[in-house]
Amino acid sequence: MAEIVRMPKLSDTMTEGVVAAWHKKVGDKVKSGEVIAEIETDKATMEFESFTDGVLLHIGVEKGKTAAVDSVLAVLGKEGEDITSLLAGAASAAPKAEAVASAPKAEVEPKGQVQAQEMPKAVAPAPPAPAPVPSPKPAPATNGRTKASPLAKNLAEEKGIDIARVHGTGPEGRVTKQDVENFTGGGALYSVPQVEQFEEVPVSQMRKTIAKRLSESLFSAPHFYLTLEIDMDRAMSVREAINKSIAPEKISFNDMVIKAVAHALKKHPKVNSSWLGDRIRYNQHVHIGVAVAVEEGLLVPVVRFADGKTLRTIGAEVRDFAKKAKEKKLQPADWEGNTFTISNLGMFGIEEFTAIINPPDACILAIGGIMEKPVVKNGTIVVGNTMKVTLSCDHRVVDGATGAAFLNTFKGMMEEPALMLGVGAI
Repeated sequence: MAEIVRMPKLSDTMTEGVVAAWHKKVGDKVKSGEVIAEIETDKATMEFESFTDGVLLHIGVEKGKTAAVDSVLAVLGKEGEDITSLLAGAASAAPKAEAVASAPKAEVEPKGQVQAQEMPKAVAPAPPAPAPVPSPKPAPATNGRTKASPLAKNLAEEKGIDIARVHGTGPEGRVTKQDVENFTGGGALYSVPQVEQFEEVPVSQMRKTIAKRLSESLFSAPHFYLTLEIDMDRAMSVREAINKSIAPEKISFNDMVIKAVAHALKKHPKVNSSWLGDRIRYNQHVHIGVAVAVEEGLLVPVVRFADGKTLRTIGAEVRDFAKKAKEKKLQPADWEGNTFTISNLGMFGIEEFTAIINPPDACILAIGGIMEKPVVKNGTIVVGNTMKVTLSCDHRVVDGATGAAFLNTFKGMMEEPALMLGVGAI
């Protein structure tokens, strides 16, 4: 007997999916456990396996199309089986909200408005006649010379405009800078293409979810921001020494940041928390989300129990997450359960920025790049290396003094890495 295959809910935030690819076509035989399609969710593109044997009798969502969770994705059954009544029953069982959403707009417009399609053509108002355009006043005779301000002449030269073709509005027909800027005639000395071009692409499921979640975060959670500048000279020398000792393996500054944050969170559990509406959750475990940029947006895989992991383990996990994210192979378990988030744009040369809190976390730490600059040490100006970090806090959970105490603990660990590098920490 034929069976309907419905659009699966592949993540906790998924409400609709896009069919990225079909691996089978109508009429093909399908075995249980065989991949029949790839579904793009709000997090990643995931393979969808058949739960039964049969023949693919119907495809309900074509490649590249979007469909809501639980809508008809396909039908599997016996070859030649009639599925007309099965599809009709599935269509009649669709939620009423979908029917309303697909109803013509004319049926729900306010009664006080007259619909354009109901107006008889015979009484359609004639378009107003265009206002007469006055002819430009002829410029006064100038014996072959064009009067223009020096600024106008320079601008016309930069734009490749023959200034003799520009109508002057200044005294005695003098061409002004504004005349040149407003000139749209054909007096250019050389051809400059002036074609408006753009490209529109459909919004991916990932980008839709990012927009929804971050908009809700920014407009529902009262953000405030705390910034500190950290002396990175000691961290740079320690990292260099560690990498020499563990070569060819390497640890990054981001690995050191994650380790220092994890230890600071254990000392300041109020920062390692979540706002749950009628209660606040103070997490005793430390799961750090690490923002990873991909082509379509941002994913946040989670380093679990980061406070108990070595620098090399943290580095290996983050590199593996980044690779999976770019290949769209992250699984739901990889991005769920974060208690705190780090966003690092230092590798892109960004000196300082603020980040939007990643729900359900109460805080997110934005990491800037390490900058070489003059600093004062022991009363003397010397060349130093500093890094700016900004903590975004949900004021419903974290107060200014609490956030500042956490940042200072983090700063202390980065400026003296020995504070976080105990036995077996590398």
